[in-house]
Amino acid sequence: MPFDPVKRAQEMESMVMIENKRRYFRFRYSRYYGGIVTADITGCNLSCAYCWNYFRNKNPEIGNFYTPGETARKLKEIARRKKCFLFRISGAEPILGKRSAKHVAEVIRLVGGEFILETNGLMFGYDPSLVELFVGLDVLVRVSVKGWDEESFERITDAHGEFFKYQLKALEALYGKVRFWVAVMFDIFHEEGIEKLRRGLPVPCRIEREYLEEYPFVLENLRKRGIRK
Repeated sequence: MPFDPVKRAQEMESMVMIENKRRYFRFRYSRYYGGIVTADITGCNLSCAYCWNYFRNKNPEIGNFYTPGETARKLKEIARRKKCFLFRISGAEPILGKRSAKHVAEVIRLVGGEFILETNGLMFGYDPSLVELFVGLDVLVRVSVKGWDEESFERITDAHGEFFKYQLKALEALYGKVRFWVAVMFDIFHEEGIEKLRRGLPVPCRIEREYLEEYPFVLENLRKRGIRK
């Protein structure tokens, strides 16, 4: 049965946040975006069939808790070693509510380099006041949109299709305040899905195409949900 992703966000935030500390399971340098310093988290309000971190997000209580200052120090240590000053948080949803949003905003402020905030945007759309925490920061918000309509969103995420609207509302909330673009999984959308999404976008924005990591469990998830044969 599809679930309520707002309720799930609240539940997840209580599992991965203790006061201002967030749970992280890894800090690393990765090749994406031409090289980026990455902090990996668990805890997501969606359950996307193609998520590379699918199993950790089913059991998000792994890793250790770090304050924003401790997180920023770990990221900056890697940045100095790799001479790379582009940063991100990956693996799950960084914006689950006000506590997690404040944590991320403080990490961005403290690292002192450009930050790519990877998010599904749903909680920005549900509570646009969260966007205000990121105004004026050196951040690019990459909103990973999970479908082109309610039906596709539900198949991909396992969440109720009616919540798709909050991904689009997030774009309205960000527009003119914080730099952002949209990312879609091209192997699922194809050009037809992208065009359907483009026609429904509430504001003009760039659409980035990302491509499927074909892990065996990902292909099995896609088959079970009727997305791929």
